[in-house]
Amino acid sequence: MKVIKRDGSTVDFDRSKIVVAITKANNAVDEPYRISEEKIEEIVSGIESMHRQRVLVEDIQDMVESRLMENGKYELAKTYIIYRYNRALVRKANTTDESILSLIKNSNKDLMEENSNKNAVMAATQRDLIAGEVSKDLTKRILLPEHISKAHEEGAIHFHDADYFLQPIFNCCLINIGDMLDNGTVMNGKLIESPKSFQVACTIMTQIIASVACGQYGGQSVDVSHLGKYLRRSREKFEKQLTEQFGETLDKDTIDKIVSQRLNDELKSGVQTIQYQINTLMTTNGQSPFVTLFLNLKANDEYIEENAMIIEEILRQRYEGIKNECGVFVTPAFPKLIYVLDEHNCLKGGKYDYITKQAVKCSAKRLYPDYISAKKMRENYENNVFSPMGCRSFLSPWKDEDGNYKFEGRFNQGVVSLNLPQIGILSKGNEEKFWEILAERLLLCKEALLCRHQSLEGTISDTSPVHWQYGAIARLEKGEVIDKYLHDGYSTISLGYIGLYEVTKLMCGMSHTEGEGADFAIRLMKRLRSACEEWKQETGLGFGLYGTPAESLCYRFARIDKERFGTIEDVTDKGYYTNSYHIDVREDIDAFTKFEFESQFQKISSGGAISYIEIPNMRHNLPALETIVRFIYDNIQYAEFNTKSDYCHVCGYDGEIMINDNLEWECPSCHNKDQKKMNVTRRTCGYLGENFWNVGKTKEIKSRVLHL
Repeated sequence: MKVIKRDGSTVDFDRSKIVVAITKANNAVDEPYRISEEKIEEIVSGIESMHRQRVLVEDIQDMVESRLMENGKYELAKTYIIYRYNRALVRKANTTDESILSLIKNSNKDLMEENSNKNAVMAATQRDLIAGEVSKDLTKRILLPEHISKAHEEGAIHFHDADYFLQPIFNCCLINIGDMLDNGTVMNGKLIESPKSFQVACTIMTQIIASVACGQYGGQSVDVSHLGKYLRRSREKFEKQLTEQFGETLDKDTIDKIVSQRLNDELKSGVQTIQYQINTLMTTNGQSPFVTLFLNLKANDEYIEENAMIIEEILRQRYEGIKNECGVFVTPAFPKLIYVLDEHNCLKGGKYDYITKQAVKCSAKRLYPDYISAKKMRENYENNVFSPMGCRSFLSPWKDEDGNYKFEGRFNQGVVSLNLPQIGILSKGNEEKFWEILAERLLLCKEALLCRHQSLEGTISDTSPVHWQYGAIARLEKGEVIDKYLHDGYSTISLGYIGLYEVTKLMCGMSHTEGEGADFAIRLMKRLRSACEEWKQETGLGFGLYGTPAESLCYRFARIDKERFGTIEDVTDKGYYTNSYHIDVREDIDAFTKFEFESQFQKISSGGAISYIEIPNMRHNLPALETIVRFIYDNIQYAEFNTKSDYCHVCGYDGEIMINDNLEWECPSCHNKDQKKMNVTRRTCGYLGENFWNVGKTKEIKSRVLHL
């Protein structure tokens, strides 16, 4: 028999611990109230005879109390209950020592791997993680209602980012970068005026990004279209300087050529500033700013030509990569890139298709950018196109007092996610029972989300001046509270969910991609969406349904349920739950069908959704990748590519590792030939359509993927 402890860990059943606990209570009462050793043995044997595979430690203690009272030992049972209560107080008095000490010793594996963007060995990161452990402890013991904490510990729900809940800060945002650049801002008490050139605008933007990152715990997104006017200012400045200095000696064509050359140099330097600043600056969280650049060419933008140049240069530099400590070009973690597909660049003969082709090359080599279809997004968001926040959650459309839609300068208050498979397990296939448990769990989520909202109420603007006083979100006065930005849908608050595939398997015996399973999945998603709408009407808060991109949570929920319910085929046996509405990775389905199927869930999950496909190495089959991008524009709002690209663990090279003349895999950067130190996909093509010629060969490939 396995015993599940309060911290979620599992240990073997140890009868001696029960004997010791009863004996201690026995010794604390007078002789007439004591129980005999034989009876103690009977109680322990009775628990063992249940033959349960797994049992909660609290359940064992409840059984002991029941057996004591059955034997008429009420005084002893009372003493045992007091003993349990005192032990609980001891646990509550200090719950962080072990986790913090193990973190410093680099032995706390779960905590160190929780955020892949943080190097948990570095002192700066450990400082943040230690503070996070204190915050989680206080959140669990004091700040949250006990039943909410219990639901989180049991994996019924997940209260995200408890390590920052102690502070009055929010999740993620869309920076109002246009306002900050145009009207100036203040950082560290210093006035930053509107820039006069592109290079300065890029520098200021990166400083804003770093400052914003220090005052929130989630990601941020920046629309780079606001930089177009500053590139034009640089052009106008160069033209004026050259005309005044050489207007009488140089003709206009020559001046224009020199201006173009200078402008291109400034363009490259400015974009390089963005890339290197973001990757070298460290926030107070011990990581690079978690930032997304939104690359959107707006048809009605007066600076569209300048922005086309900027986006093209961003993609070019991302394709090149950044040198690591070995001098090898690698893919930087940040900034994330999101590229918008519209009529003029969706690879159907549009004016800016050449930029999309550059984006496709970049996706094939560096995985980014992700893609948003302006066509599908306009259908889903009242004819608007805007960036997701850094955490990939989406804002709901909101209009200001003048009736204008506003997205930049808005934010997400926080997230609570629901474990859908656990509800399926508890309901044992009974659909009536399922909807009943779901209703209870949704009320838990609502209460937990309101805890997040209420923790922000009353926050004064001084807590993060760059957000609340100097334009990232608002321009409030010193000492003014932020409450008006928490209500009436200005900011969002998110209900996440994990495991639509697994819960459908449990309830219907099939995937959510087929027949009855598909019908059940749609009904379930609509029920989650309707709950958010009901809460919004009831409270006036901006609740949204969010397809949580939380890979670590997929493993946490699955681990908890396996420990509690045992191994369930195609549910807990995999070690993970499938993220949000996604199709399980093991299903045999092509990229186009996957995107087309999942697009219906993106429309329901309007508070946040992304779909992705796994592709082989496509660097030598860009036409196939372009076909997928065209398909994205017509069929799905938000999509990305994942690929198992080649990687050398010696030097960090993440380009293509080829076979040399001796038929050995060899890194072209450091010439490493040790296969144990290389991640090689062993694929030379990624067949998705027409036959094509293999690289360096003359044989025509007809298989879907060639394995050497």
